[in-house]
Amino acid sequence: MNPLPITQAAVIVDPFSSGAQYAPEFASFGIATVAVSSLPTVPAAYADSWDPALHRRIHTFDGDLEQLVAALRPLSPRCVLAGAESGVELADRLTERLLPEQANVPALAAARRDKGAMAQALRAAGVPLIPQICTDDPEAVRAWIDREGLRGRDLVVKPPKSGSTDGVTRVPAGADWRIPFDAQLGRINQWHNLNDRMMVQEYAHGTEFVADTFSHQGRHTVADICRYEKTDNGGQMAVYKSLTWVAPDDPAVPELTRYAEDVLDAVGLRHGAAHIEIMLTAAGPRLIEINSRPHGGGHPAFNLTATGDSQVHRAARWFAEAEAAPKSYRLLQHMTILFLIARRTGTVSNTAALDGIKELPSCHHSAIRLRDGDRIEATRDLLGTLTLGFVVLTHPDPDQVARDTAAVRAMEAALVITPESVPADTGGPR
Repeated sequence: MNPLPITQAAVIVDPFSSGAQYAPEFASFGIATVAVSSLPTVPAAYADSWDPALHRRIHTFDGDLEQLVAALRPLSPRCVLAGAESGVELADRLTERLLPEQANVPALAAARRDKGAMAQALRAAGVPLIPQICTDDPEAVRAWIDREGLRGRDLVVKPPKSGSTDGVTRVPAGADWRIPFDAQLGRINQWHNLNDRMMVQEYAHGTEFVADTFSHQGRHTVADICRYEKTDNGGQMAVYKSLTWVAPDDPAVPELTRYAEDVLDAVGLRHGAAHIEIMLTAAGPRLIEINSRPHGGGHPAFNLTATGDSQVHRAARWFAEAEAAPKSYRLLQHMTILFLIARRTGTVSNTAALDGIKELPSCHHSAIRLRDGDRIEATRDLLGTLTLGFVVLTHPDPDQVARDTAAVRAMEAALVITPESVPADTGGPR
């Protein structure tokens, strides 16, 4: 019999990906969790992280908010938190109804999920951002490109309510932005949202970082700052290559921290975790997007090893014991996550080349499950990356991490991907 009380539970909306880590952490304080599912099914890339047994009760949202509120209110929940991107909007709505004192600014709810509203909120707050437009009208885009002097410049096209880089496309200078614009508009994306408009942005040059934060009562704290390395893969940009933890005394950290706090204030986020992707350009930091939930892919557990803390742990301490989080973080170990990339679609072989990864001195975790004969898709977005696999390297010596990084890439290069054969044209009747 489970001794944890069902009252004063922590409600987690879509507790998969990193959201799965909330339940055991709250349980360590003797607090049960209740799961709310906003999706009909868990995305395949995150299915392994979904464990119904972690939760005392599970509710599925069928579109009737009043019915869900009525079911949760008797539990007297102590918090409602989004576990994954798909749960952000519902978690906001439930908090406003059940725990108004913990609600983020209701009037800015759209800015915490929709990238078009996000940009409007930053403009209104005077926070610098990448030039961009969000519309379903290609003629409006064409006029905007001319008005901003962006003809002949690299652009980015992406849906305003996608996630995990789904549908993010770089349009090289001179290429037709209408092709990805028209292809994505009207499509249901991986998070079950209709792409009813599209974002078109100037392509920002610089170094991309992420600031992972936890806020309580409007006080913002930084749990970690990491540096991304991404690459193009055919027509797709923003394919993840690596993620490296940045020391808190790095010269970029104060500027990134101030900008992240400005973004949080602009979108009205006063409570909870956020994952803020920022491009540090020659003109200063510029927002790529803010996600009002923990950093995905299991990041909080890795961050615990790197820094001794995480967004999830800060949230549990606050909602369990009102323990205020430290404003910044420490770096206890150097850490890098390497993401495998499939350059083409086909059948993989020679996967034994990866066997040495677990023997590397800095190998902390390997999430690679490739087998000879597996069919793999060319990597296009983060969900594809997570399906293919990644390796976490950590060590007190940064040179060891660098050497093991080179070793992993050499093993990856030894994989063989045999492209799928194309049926020959027989020249017969059509």
